[in-house]
Amino acid sequence: MRDWLITAKLPPGEFLSEADLAERCGTSRTPVREACTRLMQDKWLSRIRRKGFLVTPISVRDIVDMYQYRKVLECFAAERAAQTAGSEQISELRGLVAPENDPEAELADILRANEVFHRRLSEMTGNERVVSQLSLTLAYVTRLDTLCTQTVPGWIGHSDILRAIGAHQPADARRAMEVHIDDSRDKMIKLFGS
Repeated sequence: MRDWLITAKLPPGEFLSEADLAERCGTSRTPVREACTRLMQDKWLSRIRRKGFLVTPISVRDIVDMYQYRKVLECFAAERAAQTAGSEQISELRGLVAPENDPEAELADILRANEVFHRRLSEMTGNERVVSQLSLTLAYVTRLDTLCTQTVPGWIGHSDILRAIGAHQPADARRAMEVHIDDSRDKMIKLFGS
């Protein structure tokens, strides 16, 4: 069910009944109820009393809050990577985002590369809490990207972040990540705020 939410197969605002979800999942209602309870904790779903669940709609406030939190986690990750990354890790990061510089690459491949890049940066912190929290936040970002794949104007690359990490300049890596996330946030607000 979480994958369906991330890929927008269960789009924001859709009503879900336990019986329908149980049938779609090929299971009984008990595991569906348990899964929905967990998804409610992560704010994917809201309960509609005696009726079922609602896929939580996306508001501009949600986008702003998510990107603020994302900035805290990812600026830390970029700074740590600039302090600790070896040449192999830097090469790995460059390889991960190679599709964004390939004119033949599909947007879906670029979006996947983006997610993998950001996840890998979080792993390089060596901090499991950062990895866990950023994983959840990136799932929300992936859903936004999925909902906007046909309308996202211009791709925001990672070259400034990679340059700062490669030069082992933590403050510059932090600033480059701030700009990257703020630009992404602004594009999402423009799309969802209209």
